Amino acid sequence: MADTKELLLLLALLFLTMIWSWVSPYDRLTWWLEAIPVIIALPLLLYTHDSFPLTRISYYLIFVHIVILLVGAHYTYARVPLGFWIQDWFDFSRNHYDRIGHLAQGFIPAILAREILWRKQVLNIVNQNKGKGWLFFLATCFCLAFSAFYELIEWWSVVIGGDGSLDFLGAQGDVWDAQWDMMLALIGAVAAQLLLSRWHHRQMVAIG
Repeated sequence: MADTKELLLLLALLFLTMIWSWVSPYDRLTWWLEAIPVIIALPLLLYTHDSFPLTRISYYLIFVHIVILLVGAHYTYARVPLGFWIQDWFDFSRNHYDRIGHLAQGFIPAILAREILWRKQVLNIVNQNKGKGWLFFLATCFCLAFSAFYELIEWWSVVIGGDGSLDFLGAQGDVWDAQWDMMLALIGAVAAQLLLSRWHHRQMVAIG
C-alpha cells in the first residue's frame, strides 16, 4: 500500500495538472466533458481511502490515467502535441492521442476491477486463490462494457450538444472510431492483466 507521503505527492501533482489543464483550454465545454471522470473519481478516492485503500500500483495507474485525461481535456484529444509528434514520426494519417487514452481506458480499469473483485470476495473461488481465469475474464468484460458505455456517452453528447460536442467525440473523420476505441480498451485490459497480475496480486495479499 502506498504511504501517506506518496499519496499526498501524487495528489499535489494531480491538482497542479488540473490547474494547468483548466487555464485557457482549447474549448471550455470539451474540458468539462473530458474532465468529468476526474472530478468524480478524486473525491471518491479520497472518501474511500480509509475504508478501502487501494494497492500502490492502482494509485499510480490512476495517477497516469488522470494525467492523460487532463491533457486531453486541455488541448482536446485531436490537438494534443504528443499525438502530432507521433503522427509525424510514424507518418500516421491522424492524431492518435485518443488511441492512447482508450488503451489506458482498458489498461487501468482492468487492474482496479480485478482488485475490487478479489478483495471484496465477489467470487469465492478467487478468494481461495483459484479460478484466476474467471477473474481475468470478468475484469476484461468490465473494461469492454465500460468502453462501450463511454462510446454511448460520446454519442449522446453529440446528439444533445450538436456540433459543439464534436471535439469531445474526437473521431477525426474515422467511421470506425468507436470500434477502434473499444478494441484498444480490450487490448489494454488483456495486456494489463498479463503484464501486472502477479505484481498486483502480491500487493493485494499484503494489504489483506
